[in-house]
Amino acid sequence: MAGYKGSNINPKKFERGQIKIIILLLPLAIFMGIPIVFIVCHAFKPIDELFAFPPQILVHKPTLENFSKLFKASQSADIPMSRYVFNSIIVTAVVVIASIFMSTMAGYALSKLKFKGKNTILEVNNMALMFVAVAVMIPRYLIIDMLGIKDTYLAHILPLLAMPVGLFLVKQFIDQIPDALIEAAYIDGASDFKIYRKIILPLIKPAISTTVILAFQQVWTNVESSNLYINNESMKTLAFYLNTLSNANNTVAGQGIQAAGILIQFIPNLLIFLILRKSFMNTMAHSGIK
Repeated sequence: MAGYKGSNINPKKFERGQIKIIILLLPLAIFMGIPIVFIVCHAFKPIDELFAFPPQILVHKPTLENFSKLFKASQSADIPMSRYVFNSIIVTAVVVIASIFMSTMAGYALSKLKFKGKNTILEVNNMALMFVAVAVMIPRYLIIDMLGIKDTYLAHILPLLAMPVGLFLVKQFIDQIPDALIEAAYIDGASDFKIYRKIILPLIKPAISTTVILAFQQVWTNVESSNLYINNESMKTLAFYLNTLSNANNTVAGQGIQAAGILIQFIPNLLIFLILRKSFMNTMAHSGIK
C-alpha cells in the first residue's frame, strides 16, 4: 500500500517516470499534428510552392497573396462575403443551442424517466446512427418542400437539429448519475425540469461540450442545405460560398484561393476544440459524476 500511496498516475509536476510515456506518444502527436500544420502553411504558400513536387508541408516564402485574391474575388460578387458569414453564424448558433437543449432534455427523459415507448425511441435513435446524410437526402428535401420553408433559415436549421450521436452520448453520460440522487431531489419536492436544470446539466458539462464540438463541426462545414433547399443567393452560407468560389477559380491561380478558403473555414473548428478540449477529454476519460 505504501508504494501505491506514493505513486500518482497523473502527477501535476514532471516526474522521471513520464519520460517513457512522452517518448512513446510524441511521434504520434507529431504525426497527428502534421495535417493542421499543412493546412495553415498551405494557405500562405506562393504559387510556386503550391505546386512543388514532392509537396512541402512547411512554407518557405510566406505571402498573403492568396487571401488578397480571395477577398478581391468576393468583392466582385453580387452578394458581399459578410452576408454569407452572417448567415453561417446565425444558422450555427441556433442549431448548436437547439441541438444541445434537445439532446440534454431527451437524454434525461430516456435515461431517468419511465414512459411507454422509451426503448423503441432508443432503438430508433441508435438505428439513425447508421445512416449517412446521402441516404436521407431525398426524404429531407420532400419534407422541406412540403413544409414550404425553402429559401428560409429554417431550411438550414431543421435538417440539422436531429443529432443522434449527441443524444446517444448525453444519454450514456446521464446513465452514470446515481438514481438515488434523482430520488432524493423528488423527495425534496423538485420537479423534473428543476432536476434537469439544477442536477443534470451541471453534472454533464463535459458531454455538453463534446456535443457542442460535434454540432458545430456538422453545421459550420455543411453545404447540403444551401445546395438543395436554398435558391436565393443571399440566404446561403459561408461554407457553400467558399466551396463554389474555389470551384469557380479551379485554375492554377485559383488553388491559392482554395487554400485560403480552407484555412478560413478550418480556424473556427480549431478554436472551438481548443476552448472546449478539457471537457472533451473528460468525456472520453471520466464518468459523469466523481
